Amino acid sequence: MKLQRIISFATLAISILTLVLVLKRPAPVAPVQAPAAAAANAQSFQEKVNQLAQPKAPGEGGTEVRMNSGELSAGLAQAAGLLTAATPANASTSSSASPSDAGPAMEFPGAVPAIKDYQVSMDGDIVRGQFLTQIAGKDVYLTLAGHLGSKDGYATFDATEVKVGDLSVPVSLVNEALQKKLAGQHDQLKLPDNVKDLKVENGELVFVEK
Repeated sequence: MKLQRIISFATLAISILTLVLVLKRPAPVAPVQAPAAAAANAQSFQEKVNQLAQPKAPGEGGTEVRMNSGELSAGLAQAAGLLTAATPANASTSSSASPSDAGPAMEFPGAVPAIKDYQVSMDGDIVRGQFLTQIAGKDVYLTLAGHLGSKDGYATFDATEVKVGDLSVPVSLVNEALQKKLAGQHDQLKLPDNVKDLKVENGELVFVEK
């Protein structure tokens, strides 16, 4: 009886610790951007999206469009409605269009539903995203890191790190489910017709044009 009671208490303690770690806010993966900086980065993001959408003359293929973490975070936040459009201090005020009105929006597949906030950072060839969502009615941060690439005209992602709250989860436990989820959204992972490769390099997201 005593041994069973000890095991029960230990199991309860581990369960409580796990719950605390899951609900605990982890260290942010990127610094919070000031409103003016976020607006400038969102505009820069949209300008680069527009650049990708421009038709290329013969012989102009193979060029690269690079986005840094600040541009990618601000662009994603604005696309998700989490960033209020603002005019950067160095931008012309003659037009009332917001950055999102400047041209075609870029679609990012596999978005987690009901995301309240997220950050994106890139280091070397690793992209890391941190998402605030709800699980069982509780706000929980999900952190996912890995290698972003492309194969046969479709984006690919291979996870190297998974965290729920401040609790690390073995990648082997979730990678199969993640790949099935990505396979189920195969059409959404298709690269734009004028992009032949996608990668993270030297801390930047790189689109290689055809």
